[in-house]
Amino acid sequence: MIRRSRIKKELIEILRQKDVNSIFAALQAYGERDFLNPLFSALCHQEEMVRWHAVSAFGWVVDRLAQTDFESARVVMRRFLWSLNDESGGIGWGSPEAMAEIMARNEALFREYFHMLLSYTQEDGPERFQDGNYLELPQLQRGVIWGIGRLAGRYREIFVQNGVVDNLLPYLYSSDGPVRGIAVWSLGLLKAQSAKEPMQRLLDDREDVNLYRLGEIIETTVSELVRQALDGMS
Repeated sequence: MIRRSRIKKELIEILRQKDVNSIFAALQAYGERDFLNPLFSALCHQEEMVRWHAVSAFGWVVDRLAQTDFESARVVMRRFLWSLNDESGGIGWGSPEAMAEIMARNEALFREYFHMLLSYTQEDGPERFQDGNYLELPQLQRGVIWGIGRLAGRYREIFVQNGVVDNLLPYLYSSDGPVRGIAVWSLGLLKAQSAKEPMQRLLDDREDVNLYRLGEIIETTVSELVRQALDGMS
């Protein structure tokens, strides 16, 4: 118990570092399983940067774990899925983001689980096609949409073929500013031409958005993200 508590405290201090590569270097002093449970706790930390660096650390750790024990990596992914299930009794803060970061680093895990990430943007269909797991909380929606954007550069064609653009378009009309902004960012990375017109309606949207990219939190606005997305698609 004492060792577990010590590792948890050490992990938080590591995650407070600004550079993610320094974080990964520090984590090499531990075994992959030593800090999996503390990392789950860090996803709910009060400091935003600690939470996001925990997301990055999950990607690094679970990719390494998958190289030696793929089934244990699957267990981690299933734990995230369970946390987003109504029956779990939890909320699953940070789970979509961590799942996406893991899949961004490990293609085999992406192939197995990307459809689950997409399902969180889908309502259930008719009885024979009940594969949707739509998340209603805006905070969780932000995570799912960010996860799609995190993977969009590498897996754009797969996402487009699976109808993700149509699933993301409604988020441009969300009452939550960060949801709108992150949806703009993701749709821009997907080169979604059908999103241009609704995006243009957001050119005067000054709502603040914190966007995590390349290990840093970028403070921006919905309107600035729209301009960047439209420039990237032109």
